[in-house]
Amino acid sequence: MEGRAAFTKGIEKSAEFISGEFKKAGLSTWDTSKSYLQPFTVIKLKPLNVTAELDGRPLSEKQIAVFTAQTELSISNSSGYEKVYIKQGDIFVDKLLKYLQRDKNYLVIVDTSFARNLERFKSFVLQQFKSPNNAIFVLTPTDPKTYTVHYSQQIVDSKFTNNIVGVLPGRSKKNEYVIFSGHYDHLGIGAPDEKRDSVFNGANDDASGVTAVIMLANYFAKLNNNERTILFIAFTAEEVGGYGSQYFSKHVDPSKVMAMFNIEMIGTESKWGMNSVYLTGYEKTDMGKILEKNLSATQFKIYPDPYTSQHLFYRSDNATLARNGVPAHTISTSKMNSEKYYHTPDDEIETLDLKNMTEIIKAIAISSRSIVDGKDTPSRVAPE
Repeated sequence: MEGRAAFTKGIEKSAEFISGEFKKAGLSTWDTSKSYLQPFTVIKLKPLNVTAELDGRPLSEKQIAVFTAQTELSISNSSGYEKVYIKQGDIFVDKLLKYLQRDKNYLVIVDTSFARNLERFKSFVLQQFKSPNNAIFVLTPTDPKTYTVHYSQQIVDSKFTNNIVGVLPGRSKKNEYVIFSGHYDHLGIGAPDEKRDSVFNGANDDASGVTAVIMLANYFAKLNNNERTILFIAFTAEEVGGYGSQYFSKHVDPSKVMAMFNIEMIGTESKWGMNSVYLTGYEKTDMGKILEKNLSATQFKIYPDPYTSQHLFYRSDNATLARNGVPAHTISTSKMNSEKYYHTPDDEIETLDLKNMTEIIKAIAISSRSIVDGKDTPSRVAPE
């Protein structure tokens, strides 16, 4: 037993299992590939040197964080970078992730009130997947008119990992996609607890979500009457930065994605008890209303996220596509203020309420039906 940490043998075994389940369900592979695996590389970096000036004034190393896959980078205000801001009063992590999940080059002006946040973030940038775009974060109380940045680093390791993508082609709307997803990685091996258990099993986080994805794949494949194409995705590397969903999002046209059901931790009862879930970002689209309408003949309830202070909407694998306008939401039951086994070795199958999980998966199938059939199209997420 070695868990499912990203970039380990354990997660490779999990990928093989999930691929086998997609094959048994009769799913097609993605993007003309002959494999359900969507491989990509994450690189580990070692900073060597950084110098920078704003309006001719030098910055200290503590005032700058560079997010790039290049070993050498030199830029100035004539380089065409878009200047954006993290202002006092912003939610730092939300803005940070927005600019890291980048489709262009950014110079990010960070208010000095976030000095400690930026320092903690700098260790995070030492691991990333290869991207042609860069994000430069500078801590300053002013808005500079001119700037120069010179940065060098060394690639010390390259690690390969895989998303797993299965496709059920639509009958009449093949180029309109509905996504069901969950992440199959977890924390792997950690410090042993008082029972000397050091394997973080991640039964709820997020084997429960991946189980739902596999069961939904079987359900819709047997029906075989979906008008829109359905993508069933098990993302990797969510726990170490959301790299899997970020990579996938760069290889799909967001305008073709009509809805995304990201399923995260449904193995325990919600705060409202059985037959209920919450939807993160409920207020951002009308998708929740559509799901509720489709469940009106049942006792199942969908609630808005009650843990908004934890900013869950942008903390899971729905985030990148949501920032691109997709009505991409996470379905969960996790009591984020009191989930006893969250990120512990005790997150094991014995702690899951399998009967309630079954009802949740059924409810997701029923609630998504009109979207899969092409009868309902949720509104898009407005840009921030």
